[in-house]
Amino acid sequence: MTIYTGSCHCGNVSFDVEGEIDGGLACNCSICARKASLLWFVPRANLKLRTPEDAAKTYVFNKHAIRHRFCPECGIHPYAEATNREGQPMAAINLRCIEGLDLSKIPVHHFDGRSL
Repeated sequence: MTIYTGSCHCGNVSFDVEGEIDGGLACNCSICARKASLLWFVPRANLKLRTPEDAAKTYVFNKHAIRHRFCPECGIHPYAEATNREGQPMAAINLRCIEGLDLSKIPVHHFDGRSL
């Protein structure tokens, strides 16, 4: 398993995440389309914050099922937290926030979240 380091733009929110990136998800729901996130899903235990938990603020909307985490200083959304269908804690990592990652090498799956 590879450990990747990521952060918001200013570094106020920083993390390490462990796993193998097999693809990214581009969602067209109201928030993802505006953020232009490219998401990679991992068990929440694989995400280790390098900065205090309260360095990131939380935004929820609609069903309040996903905790969208963002930096209050620079506004970047590096990750989100939720549970999967089996009730397991998950993290959605914004691949655009991973250091040194060549996004052109990542296969992208387009998800129609707008229609849900």
